[in-house]
Amino acid sequence: MSETLSPAEVYVSSNGNDANPGTEARPLATLEGARDALRALKAQAGLPPGGVTVWLQGGIYHRTESFSLSEQDSGTAEAPIVYRACPGEEPRLVGGVEINDFQPVTDPAVLERLREHARPHVQVADLSAAGVTDLGQLHTRGFTQPLRPAHLELFFQGKPMALANFPGQGWLPMMGAPGGSDWETAYPAAEGFYFRSQELARLASVPDLWVHGYWAYDWADSHLRVESLDPETGLVKVKEPEAVFAGYRTGQRFCFLNLLEALDLAGEYYVDRDSGLLYFYPPSPVTPGSAWVSVLEETLLTLQEVSHVTLQGLTLECARGNGIEITGGEQVLVSGCTLRNLGNSAVLVHSGREHGVERCEIYGMGDGGISVSGGDRPTLTPGGSYAENNHLHHLGRWNRCYSSGALRLEGVGLRARHTLLHDLPRQAIIIGGNEHLVEFNEIHQVCLETGDVGAFYIGRDWTARGNVVRYNFFHHLGGFNYQVMGIYLDDCASGIEVYGNVLYRAGSAVHLGGGREVTIANNVFVDCYSSVHVDARGASPHPQWRNMVYNLMAPKLEALHAFEPPYSERYPELLDLEPYHAPGAPQEGIPPANDVVIHNLSVGGRWLSASWLPPEPGAVEFRDNLVDEDPHFIAPERLDFRLREDSPAFALGFKPIPFEKIGIQPPAAD
Repeated sequence: MSETLSPAEVYVSSNGNDANPGTEARPLATLEGARDALRALKAQAGLPPGGVTVWLQGGIYHRTESFSLSEQDSGTAEAPIVYRACPGEEPRLVGGVEINDFQPVTDPAVLERLREHARPHVQVADLSAAGVTDLGQLHTRGFTQPLRPAHLELFFQGKPMALANFPGQGWLPMMGAPGGSDWETAYPAAEGFYFRSQELARLASVPDLWVHGYWAYDWADSHLRVESLDPETGLVKVKEPEAVFAGYRTGQRFCFLNLLEALDLAGEYYVDRDSGLLYFYPPSPVTPGSAWVSVLEETLLTLQEVSHVTLQGLTLECARGNGIEITGGEQVLVSGCTLRNLGNSAVLVHSGREHGVERCEIYGMGDGGISVSGGDRPTLTPGGSYAENNHLHHLGRWNRCYSSGALRLEGVGLRARHTLLHDLPRQAIIIGGNEHLVEFNEIHQVCLETGDVGAFYIGRDWTARGNVVRYNFFHHLGGFNYQVMGIYLDDCASGIEVYGNVLYRAGSAVHLGGGREVTIANNVFVDCYSSVHVDARGASPHPQWRNMVYNLMAPKLEALHAFEPPYSERYPELLDLEPYHAPGAPQEGIPPANDVVIHNLSVGGRWLSASWLPPEPGAVEFRDNLVDEDPHFIAPERLDFRLREDSPAFALGFKPIPFEKIGIQPPAAD
């Protein structure tokens, strides 16, 4: 082992010392120590040819504040900087504290609040004895609400535990409101809603009681603090009724949260914020290193205007906020990292060029997974950033709907490729903007808890054009009792190519909701509720759709000067919308036009759904599709939907789909 610091290598160990030289034998102790050593190196001699690698040895690196890199911490194209794990080791950046001293509950007052069957199993730990005094706050969150850090959460054996709730499993139904009980009417949230149960007497005395519900629609949920609960009438009022989207509908679902009285299932916990005590019903014995609580609210790693830096093989976990945030700069790469058990999202790329997130596993997020923004929409300049070969699953613990997607692209010219996404309450991929590429992804067991939802989603923007969704495999979608879509082109989404996708048991597989210039070609549909849905909602006289077209979508055309270059040159078909928005033009809606459905294959289920707000004849061209005829799949029982050479689809112009390239691909050989 060298005792002299090599200019090309710096070593860090959780057992090191920042007074050390940073050699393998005498490593530094912190990321800050390594960062500052590189700053000194750059100031004295500059980065060596080939750059510098900061080697992190395995172990736990406790984070009590964000590790921040700025422009001065950048590498160059010729001399990049890499922060990476030593081979075969796992450096863990942890924003929480281990909790070991759990004891049986002996306090008679607490035992009285617990259900009888749970009393022998629930254990208690004093958080202050472990040095944890900041317990955080439960926040109003959900549809239309800003994203906020999570409260103190408990993670056990690498998984998030459930905040004690009633009914524990499943949901409760709302039973009307003071204004009535018509299920089609959304009643004002300020008046509250009714729920009747023998449990109300126990619930009424609970301090800091919260509710989580899908109050009016199955695509808009929120978490809210209870202001009052009348055990006699069953009337429940929340503290911030303005955060309830659209009011309350009879029969919609909700649950109560944050109550010791409901701590009755293995894997649940409750924090008494007055006493600082953590109550836990462990699913298995608590052993050293198995129980952790999140403390840090700041993002674990932030990079501001940083370029040519790689983060490789790191594990980031157990914090209340985000994992990694990248703003500005270029060519920052997050590679082979594990991000788990965080209160918000894993990786947020806010801006910059050619950043990448690849070969990461992401799970246990309170909100989303990977969000990539970049490029410039007014000039249609591409950002070039991407997410590729990632595995995202079990996300959306707190925000279940649109507030944060599992994988999101926003801007111009971004890519989402070769990703496996599953076990999500809502959408897998959401995009907004122009000329994104979404390809070779496998998506299954998503949209499990929400309704009127698509595994892939885009909507409500005439200008968001040039996007391509191709060679993706959607299967086994949905788990709730309302409509699920595979590829959801919602609310007049236009100018999109949907090509070569395979959709099996994917609900309304491709849902074309009034858009224009959409091509749906060369896709395989198997056992879907409907293979293709088309409608003309943008031309509907209903006030809901007129408001969408003229009050929500028209301002986006104006903001981007869509009838002028570069939009009018890149997308000349946008000029067809100009007469509908000319001064004095009647507001009669905008119909679909120039849509093409060609060379698709559909077997099982229903081929076409066009009965709701049907388009005018000729708005959508259907041609050379193979419908309800044996396509000669190679092995559908093994989900191998490639076609044999004798498939009749080829005579209609169908092209083979590179099925073997879908999903996470093995690393290229060195």
